[in-house]
Amino acid sequence: MAASAAAVPAASNPAGAGARLSIGQVLSHLQGEFGDLTPSKLRFLEEQGLVTPERTRSGYRKFSQAHVERLRLILTLQRDHYLPLKVIAEVLDEVDQGRDPVIPGAAPRSASSILMPRRLLGREELQQLTGASSRFLGEAIAAGLLPAAEVFPHDAVAEVTALLRLAEQGITPRHLRAVRVAAEREAELIEHAVSSRGVRGGTPHSTEDALAIAAELETVRSGVLKRRLTGR
Repeated sequence: MAASAAAVPAASNPAGAGARLSIGQVLSHLQGEFGDLTPSKLRFLEEQGLVTPERTRSGYRKFSQAHVERLRLILTLQRDHYLPLKVIAEVLDEVDQGRDPVIPGAAPRSASSILMPRRLLGREELQQLTGASSRFLGEAIAAGLLPAAEVFPHDAVAEVTALLRLAEQGITPRHLRAVRVAAEREAELIEHAVSSRGVRGGTPHSTEDALAIAAELETVRSGVLKRRLTGR
């Protein structure tokens, strides 16, 4: 199987500069999406030739952002589309050769979303993009508003920017612990609602249902806040 990639960047020739992650950091970043991911599973995927991390002189594995995106694609095809490794290898070959693969069981739009890279940011890059200090990020992490990690999804830029604007109004991350607790309770409520309908967790349908419920809850929450602030 070819080791380069187009829509999913090359495993042996990763596109773009950036920090290289240890296997522990990769697990920390991906286990939120793929709870059954383990070091042995990562090593197995490497043994099968599906991903080829770099190696230090001491033999330690180092993963680029390209490797992480490739792993996310592999794991998504396994979990959501039940594809065997042989078929996943064929999909990766298509991607590596710059073609748009046909993913069994996936609609064309779904396939595009699966293959779309999700950029990761290091802590320093996140600070540069938002202007946040290292101390401020630490406070947000301590309050549970950001993941305790060295790499962050690109969505974190908008979150940190919002936190900085709130801090200018005197609402610091420490004050927002209650918001995090409320969000976690809402997440539990949504998960229970989805599971009670017999939709298996971790599937595309369960994700779509959960996000739809979350959007409705956001509408209700906004209405409550508006009435509380305006007296109407």
